[in-house]
Amino acid sequence: MSYVEQMFSLPNTSAVVTGGAGVLPGVMARALVNAGATVTLWGRGTSHPVADAVEALKKETGISDRIFGVTVDTSDEDAVSAAFEETCIHAPVPNLLVNGVGGNKGKGDFTDIDVELFRQIVDMNLIGGLVVPTKIFASKWQQEKMAGSIINLASMSSYLPLSGVWAYNAAKSAVMNLTVATARAFAEHRIRVNGIAPGFFIGHQNRALLIKNDETGELTDRGQQVIDRTPFGRFGNFTDMEGATVFLASEQASGFITGVTIPVDGGYLTHNI
Repeated sequence: MSYVEQMFSLPNTSAVVTGGAGVLPGVMARALVNAGATVTLWGRGTSHPVADAVEALKKETGISDRIFGVTVDTSDEDAVSAAFEETCIHAPVPNLLVNGVGGNKGKGDFTDIDVELFRQIVDMNLIGGLVVPTKIFASKWQQEKMAGSIINLASMSSYLPLSGVWAYNAAKSAVMNLTVATARAFAEHRIRVNGIAPGFFIGHQNRALLIKNDETGELTDRGQQVIDRTPFGRFGNFTDMEGATVFLASEQASGFITGVTIPVDGGYLTHNI
């Protein structure tokens, strides 16, 4: 085995990727599979069924014996516990959790906030997107005296609030805060917690917000604002997420790293005047 393979291959990794039918979590899952990990996609199976995501990932990677799927609501503690046990039936006991559940609904003025919708968005990004899966996985790892690793999906709004997306800002800033807090709390149990903060990637939910015309590539005003303050002058390519994912998943490469969130943003956060 070459030095690079020793450093970045993941043959002993059994990963659960929540929100696995989503675009960015799906890309992270692909990277893990290609690096040798066994991957189980978790998702609610509503708008993007997990079974479809599993078949797509098998086709994309050409690997079928290390990819599985479980339908689960990650905001439900009992459901997450049951999903963990179900995962253990077809895969090795998970030792990596990728918290990929998240998203946003709408944009508007603070004084027009729909409080119930605000709660739903926080619940999706913070409770289902981090708190419940982290609680269940960390508890099981500690009970079994088993080392583990968690990768949380943060956001540019974890650092700087984006206009009009109040609940998303609140939840994603909390994701980065809890990444640091849980890293400190779990270190004695040999559990690492880190995050990745994607810059602007075109996915299902934000395409209409950023792209005015798919055929011509014309941007919306918001899309142009993003590009204008991104030094690389482009949106992220999905493959840009893969290296950071494998790096943080690899005990050999990042085993002494915990509590950090890596921006994959084309320099967006370096903006100055």
